[in-house]
Amino acid sequence: MTDARHTKAAEAGAIAHSEAGALLFVVNAAAGAHDIKAKRAVIEAALAAHGRQGELLMCGPADLPRVAAEAAAAAAARQGAVIAVGGDGSLNTVAQAAHAAGCAMGVIPYGTFNYFARSHGIPTEPAMAARYLLDARPTPVQVAAINEQIFLVNASLGVYPELLRDREAYKARFGRSRWVAFVAACATLLRAQRRLRLQIDTGSAVRNVSTLTLFVGNNRLQLAQVGAEPEDTVPGTPGDGSLAALMLRPIGSWAMVKLLVHGAMGRLGEAAGVDRFEFLQMRVKPALAPGRRHIRVAFDGEVARMRTPITIRVHERPLYLLKASGPDALAASPAAAIGAV
Repeated sequence: MTDARHTKAAEAGAIAHSEAGALLFVVNAAAGAHDIKAKRAVIEAALAAHGRQGELLMCGPADLPRVAAEAAAAAAARQGAVIAVGGDGSLNTVAQAAHAAGCAMGVIPYGTFNYFARSHGIPTEPAMAARYLLDARPTPVQVAAINEQIFLVNASLGVYPELLRDREAYKARFGRSRWVAFVAACATLLRAQRRLRLQIDTGSAVRNVSTLTLFVGNNRLQLAQVGAEPEDTVPGTPGDGSLAALMLRPIGSWAMVKLLVHGAMGRLGEAAGVDRFEFLQMRVKPALAPGRRHIRVAFDGEVARMRTPITIRVHERPLYLLKASGPDALAASPAAAIGAV
């Protein structure tokens, strides 16, 4: 954001925060006892080194939304912060709670890609991230919404939710790595046949399209990594003033292979069959079978069904993220993170 937009956002939803405020760490315990012990050790070591105290809240996936909401409410009441410890899904759940409660949020990333952390200069090594957040200050950052669901990195309709489902199946069988994720994506896209017919209204234009997927990015780093940043047509950049939309037109298998190669080489924007544009708000009305009112969507790695039409927008209220300040702020900027890719 520009300084003026940062100031406006801060004034619109400023939070009460104290350097001595409570720190509540929300940890998804689904990964197993050994992993939980390692995460606990990382957090306790950082707290001890800084002479701070914190509360570790362990929970399973089913209890994560409730625990995150309770932790965020407690953090807001005690002028503290709620800390998300986990992958993209856990970060999303905690961000939803922190945004609703109006408290600061910290991140200790344990995901595969960690786009949100990297784009904001947060270390991806957990021990470094834990130490980093104890010296950080709340800074307003842009979040987006699909209907009323907050998302930090991306949201999508069409084949992309199927890709995420397949990716989790591949990870369960072959392990968590970027190569496993890439192979799963290839397998999903090569058999993709279902087309979406959408009416898209951005306020300035309405058009009807046929696409395999509609992907919306709130993270410039992710878009830059695959070479899919749209032309700059509205103020700001994706994740910092605007959102980016990518649509994949229906194409044959051979064309799909070439598209995958372009994406792997960071040149997706050069591939045929990819339409991309910037926007601030978009209303999406899918053509559904008679009687159907809901469609499967994905946001930050999670998949859910939402009632149509779908509204996707830059949220008017920021999330207050614990980020570096002073001399470290330059290293924590999105531009610095992109340059390091």
